[in-house]
Amino acid sequence: MSDGTPADLFFDAAIGLLQRVRDEEGEAIAAAGALLADTVADGGRLFAFGAGHSSLAAQDVVYRAGGLALMNLLAVPGVVGVDVTPATLGSALERVDGLAGAVLDTSPVRAGDTLVIISLSGRNALPVEMALGARARGLKVIGVTSVAYAAETTSRHSSGTFLKDHCDIVLDSKIAVGDAELTLDIIPAPFAPASTVVTTALLQAVMATTAAALADRGIEPPLLRSGNVDGGHEWNGRVMAQYGDRIFYRR
Repeated sequence: MSDGTPADLFFDAAIGLLQRVRDEEGEAIAAAGALLADTVADGGRLFAFGAGHSSLAAQDVVYRAGGLALMNLLAVPGVVGVDVTPATLGSALERVDGLAGAVLDTSPVRAGDTLVIISLSGRNALPVEMALGARARGLKVIGVTSVAYAAETTSRHSSGTFLKDHCDIVLDSKIAVGDAELTLDIIPAPFAPASTVVTTALLQAVMATTAAALADRGIEPPLLRSGNVDGGHEWNGRVMAQYGDRIFYRR
């Protein structure tokens, strides 16, 4: 680790990754925003899925002030975060064959919807099968992953493929294998993960692009306002009433 405090070095690393994503993923971000806008305009529904810490970025675009009201969380019990005990169960469930199909079969997804799947490595059975199953059911899939894992690791799915291989659009987070940005001689393992910072920013860039794309088509984006500003609850109530048939986190 070079000169500078660990905090400074982490900020530098995160900012560098954000700049790479901005500079290198612009076309994919625009395409993802256009796809979400197409889905909204055509009457489809929007879903986001992530397992473990990848779920944090999925949750950040659901029921979010300043975000699209139509984005729903596709939750898999036991893998939504670290709230399950033991926390290692979530990691084990990501490797279970068939779980994604069972989730999709009991979810409200249908042909014409779009599913955003977030998986840093994209190598486990759950995200791979989620993408395969979603596309088989007529959904469009946007994958948010680190493409580097496909070059430097092996798939844990029987097909030998990764999430990136089963998406209509792939957003590459540029995160290095291992998700740790810093090293220090007196610390035996690399540390300071940046995947949540980068992936969340990447998805918010897509949400912003979607809102602008809808507005360009003459469609008012179904955006939520903060409930902590005057009139926020009333605004959100109107949006949810208008789009209630496509919002599932209130049921």
